[in-house]
Amino acid sequence: MKRCVIFCAGELDAPVTVPDGALVIAADGGLQHTKKLGVQPDVILGDFDSLGYTPQGAEVFPVEKDDSDSMLAVRRGLAEGCEEFIFYGALAGKRLDHTVANFQTLQFLADRGAVGYLLGKDTAVTVVKNGKLVFPGTATGTLSVFCMGSDASGVTLQGFKYELNDGVLTAGHPLGLSNAFVGKTAEIEVKDGSLLVLWDRINGFPIR
Repeated sequence: MKRCVIFCAGELDAPVTVPDGALVIAADGGLQHTKKLGVQPDVILGDFDSLGYTPQGAEVFPVEKDDSDSMLAVRRGLAEGCEEFIFYGALAGKRLDHTVANFQTLQFLADRGAVGYLLGKDTAVTVVKNGKLVFPGTATGTLSVFCMGSDASGVTLQGFKYELNDGVLTAGHPLGLSNAFVGKTAEIEVKDGSLLVLWDRINGFPIR
C-alpha cells in the first residue's frame, strides 16, 4: 500500500513519523512544519495565503477555489497511486471549520476506496465505510463513533463498555459518544454507510 503524508497549516502538536517510501506533501503553511522537522517534501502546493509567500518550485493555486489545500494534496496523492493518507497539522488550529473540512476529506478518501488518518497530539481520527476496524485488547481510553452523512446501518460495536448489535446511527443523535475500551479485542463494523471514529492516539492504527 503506497502511503502519503500530508503536512497541513494547523498547529503541529503531534509526534511525527514518516514511513519509508511515503509521498510527502506540504500543503501551504504545512511547509513550515516540514522545515522545522528537517523533512524534505516531495511536493509543495497550495494558494499560500497561510504561508505568506510562494516557495520556489511550488505548485500554486488561486485563493478562490473549490478545494482546500488539504484536498488539493489528497487529489495529488490519489493521482500518484497512494492508498493510505496520514495528515499532520489537520486537527489543532484556530479554525474549527478547517477541522470539519478535514473530516469531510476523510470521507472523500473513503468514497474512493482509500484510507485516511488525522493525527493530533492525543487523538487519531478516521472514517470507515462499509467495513470494519479492529483494536487489540491492549487498547485503552475512550473512543467515539459518529454517523457521517445519511444513516449508517448494520453498526456493531463489540468489546467496548457500551456494545451495539446491528444497530443504526444517525447524523442527528450522537449515540456513539464516549465509549471505552475494556481490555478486550474491540471491533467496529458498519454494513451500509460511513462512521467517523475518534480514539486515543496512543493506541495506534486499527486493523482494517
